[in-house]
Amino acid sequence: MAPEEPTPRHGREVFFIEGEGVVGQPADAGDGLSARAGVTAPTGVALRAAPTFRFARIGPKGTKLPDAILRKVAEAMTRGANRDGNIPAGFTYLGQFVDHDLTFDKTLVAFGDQISPADLVQGRSPTLDLDSLYGAGPLDPVSGEFYEADRTRLKVGKTTRIGGDVARVGFDVPRVGTGSASAKRKARIPDLRNDENLAVAQHHAAMIRFHNRVVGALGAGVPPAERFERARRRVVLHYQWMLKTDYLPRICDGAVVTDVFTGGRKLVEPGADPFSMPRMPVEFSIGAFRLGHSMVRESYAWNARFPSGSASLDLLFLFSGTSGDLGGDPTLPSNWIADWRRLYRFAQIGRPDLKPPRGEFNLARRIDTRLVDPLSVLPIGSFGGAPGDAFTIRANLAFRNLVRAGMVRLASGQQMAALLRTSGVPVATLTKAQLRDGSGGADLSGLTTAQLDAFLADTPLWFYCLREAELNQGELTGVGARIVVETLHRAMEASVHSIVRSPEFRPNLGAVDGRFRMTDLLMFAFEGKENLLAPLGD
Repeated sequence: MAPEEPTPRHGREVFFIEGEGVVGQPADAGDGLSARAGVTAPTGVALRAAPTFRFARIGPKGTKLPDAILRKVAEAMTRGANRDGNIPAGFTYLGQFVDHDLTFDKTLVAFGDQISPADLVQGRSPTLDLDSLYGAGPLDPVSGEFYEADRTRLKVGKTTRIGGDVARVGFDVPRVGTGSASAKRKARIPDLRNDENLAVAQHHAAMIRFHNRVVGALGAGVPPAERFERARRRVVLHYQWMLKTDYLPRICDGAVVTDVFTGGRKLVEPGADPFSMPRMPVEFSIGAFRLGHSMVRESYAWNARFPSGSASLDLLFLFSGTSGDLGGDPTLPSNWIADWRRLYRFAQIGRPDLKPPRGEFNLARRIDTRLVDPLSVLPIGSFGGAPGDAFTIRANLAFRNLVRAGMVRLASGQQMAALLRTSGVPVATLTKAQLRDGSGGADLSGLTTAQLDAFLADTPLWFYCLREAELNQGELTGVGARIVVETLHRAMEASVHSIVRSPEFRPNLGAVDGRFRMTDLLMFAFEGKENLLAPLGD
């Protein structure tokens, strides 16, 4: 029997930064994170020889703080009460889906052994073309397995009957279905990270539905050879519009979103050829966009079978095919199908009838410097840890984020604020008092005076961006907002289908022409029917 493929891990430990080579070697990690993850990437490795994503710095190199400081900060971030924000909880996992779309290495599901340097660069560049959904397209010999025989529609999954909850088609991601138990459970999708927890897997399944519904809406006059590309273009442009007008304004200061999309970028590849392949800023990937970790809840009112917070975060990992075993079933059990009314507010698009029972709506945790307690004890399978890592500081997500940034010498928040000002963006640097005290976030009183002075002088970018949001009522602003919005703008600009390069585009698949929110996407994908948006009822 052939050995099974290794399980993909969510946290990248080694980064190929252009102009520097491989950064984040095991020898660089004082806590041994990379070594424990089994990373073996020799210095100077060629891009083709070691598949990796294209990263770049937009800021200066920073200072690595001692692990003793980072440990205390991480413990402070994962201790204490968490507050709800104002953002529906579904956007937490939409953000994770977006992250995977941005960082998906398409060369892993394309071209076989034949790949040109140009294809290699394009496949490992950050764009928002939904490559994590489409792979390299239906005509590619590797990615073709994600598609139906018509080479236009994507394959869908079928849930497993549990008691009176019947098996349902289209409510799970498609799965392999053959081989060993774990091989059968493996998702048949381009990016297996989209099956690392139930919430992001349900978003992927919804995106499959959305694509297939767009295909179905194509006119009969569209030639078969053109149907896939016509559908994909429409899907991608609507997806980008939703990110620009619904997702970004919820997590970032709306004034920053407007300024970047009307006035252009000042920090992330300003003036770049729109058709050139972008690079992923490490300041985004390892710093600002890890905002979603603070939005995660410890439990959810998931559906009628698991209401009132009975769906713990641990269970959302268990009922996935990458981090868990789907509860022992070959596909998702039907009693775990998402109730989208509990994750997004449909009243905002004129459907107040699509609401969950009273008290059953989930809000994301406020974007701030606190993470829920379960993230202090990650399952070792989620990061490739050794058995001895369980329940140690190495299993603490905040610690892993802070140490990873130090491994690549990521710029501090203060350095990035200064860089923005020299680039023409009027951003104020947070004061030491603001960084120290925050507003109901992590309590840094456990640091010694010397440790606190060092931390406040060179504050890790991730913590800095979260503290900015915390002081701005849970919305990214200043440094964090600028990095996030500019990175997504550049990724949209360089996509094959781009609302940035097609300013005349207006969406027409929502209830109102010219408007397209995530709830509009779900309404279209699930035919506007409550029995599909919430198939298990109230």
